[in-house]
Amino acid sequence: MPDVIVRKSFVTIEEIFHEGGPIAEKPLRRGVIASVINNPFAGRYVEEITGFIEDLKPLGMSMAQQLIAALGGDASVVEGYGKAAIIGEAGEIEHGALWHAPGGYSMRENLPMSNAIVPSTKKVGGPGTRIDVPVTHANASYVRSHFDAIEVGISDAPKANEMLVILVMTTGPRVHNRAGGLAADDVKGEDGLR
Repeated sequence: MPDVIVRKSFVTIEEIFHEGGPIAEKPLRRGVIASVINNPFAGRYVEEITGFIEDLKPLGMSMAQQLIAALGGDASVVEGYGKAAIIGEAGEIEHGALWHAPGGYSMRENLPMSNAIVPSTKKVGGPGTRIDVPVTHANASYVRSHFDAIEVGISDAPKANEMLVILVMTTGPRVHNRAGGLAADDVKGEDGLR
């Protein structure tokens, strides 16, 4: 399969102290890493594309490790995660599905408590397209306090022949979560759900 060619990447960390309510004792940190890569299948239909999954795995591992480092270097503080892809207009939605395994497994391999499936989304769009990346608790998908989304986009990407691949991580629940449900402290961690 073709090499993964990265045009550019970015990492951003935000700290949320409050959302109009009391100031949190410890701010929620939400991190994003995104890479703009060449889409080797752009402009034509290719039947066999799954080999590119293996090619994307080193990029996924590198991105997950960089994002953990940007969040302070301690993987145990990561409580939530998600992934996404935006495919340039000369590609197709299925090309974004190739990011599911490399993006998800890279985070799960680097995070100690990550039994939950990594939520994901994908879409086709041009430069400046934005996407809401879903976030759930990394060890139990039913932890309602960690349901979230992080909007991501780059002004000049993806170009028609590119893909924007994205990983997100969070260090805790929404700052003022009070919607009930399974609490993070009550997670059994047996099935990725509860």
